[in-house]
Amino acid sequence: MLLAVAGLDRQAVNERTRDLAGGDWSRFSPAEQAAFALARKVARSGTVPARQFQDLVARVGQDRALDVVWWVCQCHYMTRVAEAFRLPLEEGNVFDGFAADAERPEAP
Repeated sequence: MLLAVAGLDRQAVNERTRDLAGGDWSRFSPAEQAAFALARKVARSGTVPARQFQDLVARVGQDRALDVVWWVCQCHYMTRVAEAFRLPLEEGNVFDGFAADAERPEAP
């Protein structure tokens, strides 16, 4: 859903998730690959490994690297809460039908 909110169409979302799940990240930039590697380590260990974090900082800077860590941890937390309470996932994209700012007609 976040990929759709970011502006990717259904085909691009399907391609991106297939590539991410497949583990071959060669089509992504080195910075994106570093972010994916950190996210994978956090998912498996529950900690932010210093080596992966420093690699990400070297590629995107400290502020952006902290943004990545925050979002990774937030998403893992929400996933675990949803699983613990057995909350169902939405059946569709709840943001479908909302136009991007550039596509919205101006108010009269």
